Parts: sequence; structure tokens; C-alpha cells
Amino acid sequence: MSAQQEFHYRLSRRVGGHRPGAHAGTSLGTGLEFAAHVSLFDRPDPRRLDVRASLRSNRDEWLVRVSRQRAGIALHALVDVSASMSFGAPRSKLHIAADFVEALGFSAFRMGDLFGMLAFDSEERTDLYAPARLSRGASSVAAEKLRTLETTRAGVAGLEQVAARVARQGLVFLVSDFHFPLPQLTLALDFLAHADVVPIVIWDAAETEPPTRNAIAPLEDVESGSRRTLWLRPSLRARWRSAVEMRRAEIEGYFGARSIRPFFVEDGRFDADAMSRYFFEVV
Repeated sequence: MSAQQEFHYRLSRRVGGHRPGAHAGTSLGTGLEFAAHVSLFDRPDPRRLDVRASLRSNRDEWLVRVSRQRAGIALHALVDVSASMSFGAPRSKLHIAADFVEALGFSAFRMGDLFGMLAFDSEERTDLYAPARLSRGASSVAAEKLRTLETTRAGVAGLEQVAARVARQGLVFLVSDFHFPLPQLTLALDFLAHADVVPIVIWDAAETEPPTRNAIAPLEDVESGSRRTLWLRPSLRARWRSAVEMRRAEIEGYFGARSIRPFFVEDGRFDADAMSRYFFEVV
């Protein structure tokens, strides 16, 4: 990326935890959001004594104000690094994922949240693991690893392993092209049931839009290595576009059944402003 991108995110619910942050929390503590009045005996903090409330109350005791504390969260990117993510020109889908990871880490740092990354293909990629921490440069290091990675393995069996490691409250971004049977996501999403999940669907234009000219096209599946030759003609291009729309609807329907809305990246670059609009619309 030529410049550091930043997007704004928020959650639709309160979050637990005692680490101070920018999100509405469930814990009682120091904060500006009034929660309730309690007895000074139960919460001996004379600094928060509310004289007016105490005089108006029918209870013959002093009352203190109790507030809800704003809390910080952990953001994790679960990145698909299987062979299909190497597809794309002039920049591969993995490069787009790296741009997103870098923007995510910078945005988390600006909000005072933790950022971490886990990657997977046929297994968990521990060599790409970045533990959740508050750091401005951690995401740049993680993104650079993705940009220089040579993807050779097929499959996404490692997704369940990485999902189990972040099975807690927080915000989890699942970054992939989702070119695999969607039922393979079921167990991973069950692990992430207590987290807010955002699927980042990265597609290249060469996948979604067929060539405009009639020609013989040799095609190769980067995951399996199988090859096939097709004669591109108007009817086949129509079937191609129809299949893309059906796949989009299938992805939206699968996640929609869990009240999750996917975010699509299709124009060869990650747009931070579009990501911000996504959160405003969802919340």
C-alpha cells in the first residue's frame, strides 16, 4: 500500500473484560456511562457519593453512582494461505489479504485494541503466527510475511485448528476466497460462536469476469493442478457469470443463516472506507 489505511469498526453488543478501551463494556468501574445507584456500604467509594439521590431515596442510607467501564477487545485475522490465494494479476489475492491485515493492525492500534494473526492451509501455519498484542508495527511484519509467502499447499483443514485458538469474545476476520465447500466452515464457526465474525471474501477479476473474446482457453486449477481446455463463446460466458452470482448468493446465504454478513473485495484492492461503511451498516 502506498499509504497506511485505517478503517473504523464497532460492535453491536457490549464486551466483557477489564482492560480499558473504546468499546461499551459490561464491567462496572470507572467510566462516564451511568449504570445504577448502590449503597455506600456495598461500594465504599465516597468520591462517587450522590447527595441528591441519597436525599430523594426512601432508603435510609447514602448512595453512590456506579458506572460501566469501556473495554478493549482483541482483533484476530484468520488468513487462508492455500494455493488458490496465490492467483491474481497484477497482484495476487494473498497480497490483497496482506493489505487488509496491515490496515487492520493499524486500525486496532489507533483504537487501543490488540491485533493478532493466524494462518492456515491444510494445517495451521505456525510460522505465520502473530500473537495478539498492542503494537503499531506488528501488522506490517505479519503483512510482509504474507506478501513474500510461496503458497503450495491445497485445502483448508487447518481452519478448525486456528478457530479453536481464538474461540473467545472479540472480533475475528476470516480472510479467504472461499473456493471450497462451505460446510467445511461449520465447526470453525461453532468455535467462534462467542466472537463477532467478519468474512472477508477476496476474488480476482479474472475469476468473476470471463474474457471478452471468443478463444480457446487452457485453464488450470491451482489447488488440484487439474487442467481443462474450453472454447470461450457467448453462452459459456453467460454461464460463467451466472455461476459467479450463484456462488455469491450461496456464500451470503450460508453466513446469513448465522446472522453474519460477508464483505467482498473484488476490484484488486482493499478499500478501508468501504470497510468502515460495512460496520456502520451492520451495527
